[in-house]
Amino acid sequence: MSLKHSYTLVAPFYDAFLTAATHGARRRSLAALADGPPRDVLLLGVGTGLDLPHLPTQHRYVGLDLTAAMLKRAKPRAAGLHFSPLRGDAQRLPFRDGSFDVVVLHLILAVVPAPTFCLAEAVRVTKPGGRLLIFDKFLRRGETGWKHWLNPLTRRVATRLDVVFEDVLASVGGVHVARNEPGLAAGWFRLIQLEKPTF
Repeated sequence: MSLKHSYTLVAPFYDAFLTAATHGARRRSLAALADGPPRDVLLLGVGTGLDLPHLPTQHRYVGLDLTAAMLKRAKPRAAGLHFSPLRGDAQRLPFRDGSFDVVVLHLILAVVPAPTFCLAEAVRVTKPGGRLLIFDKFLRRGETGWKHWLNPLTRRVATRLDVVFEDVLASVGGVHVARNEPGLAAGWFRLIQLEKPTF
């Protein structure tokens, strides 16, 4: 089953699983947007819009998702925001280099088939001096156990359990880590902020 089909099927139930569990971590990640002048912000894998209630109103947002069903559920949450929904593939972004001041990647790197392509695209469309805000589940290098055993099943339906962020970052480059701290589940989910140099 493709991701487009599986997420179309789970769209009606997605919020019930994730709203309460991820509320605090999303708010902590998006606090980086609270201050400052209006900026152009890309929400990669915006899903049903669970990030939208935590966003300040001064910025311009583009919410990209692979499925129309997810975007349909996101739109009502965008009330009061300058928000443009867009259907597209996070691994092949339809934007020019340096289009956004901030790119938000919440629960997307462990979903897409090729997280390296996704992060590389996110870095490409980020302006020099811009930031990438990441919230997702990542293995530690060398970690083994039940996540590896379940991954062949879960990656076909909804999410990967085998993504090592440090390996993805090493394959992409062009940014440095400004923040990397536990987010949920004893550090399995992490809050990461990357910065793109101005040179």
